[in-house]
Amino acid sequence: MPQNKHRARSPNMSQQNNWPLWEVFVRSSRGLSHVHAGSLHAPDAQMAVRNARDLYTRRNEGVSLWVVKSTDIISSDPDEKDSFFESPQGKDYRHATYYKASEGVKHL
Repeated sequence: MPQNKHRARSPNMSQQNNWPLWEVFVRSSRGLSHVHAGSLHAPDAQMAVRNARDLYTRRNEGVSLWVVKSTDIISSDPDEKDSFFESPQGKDYRHATYYKASEGVKHL
């Protein structure tokens, strides 16, 4: 009998896997910015917001939610992180280590 229960759930589970993945951002009551809280599957944006509210703000820790389809997020390639984040040559003045402390300046 329990096997029939699992078989009855299988179509719903496969249908859920076809739903798009949404990334959830929550702004806490003390926060000024939204912070990534996690991700979930939902059929549309409205259901994603409702599910995110139920899943990520159960203890009233949020005052605002953002949901974004994960396919709409554009990111840098992790394999190219060294060249992508490399400091431009000849622009060392952009780093604090370039500057020397002047004589007579205290507490620097």
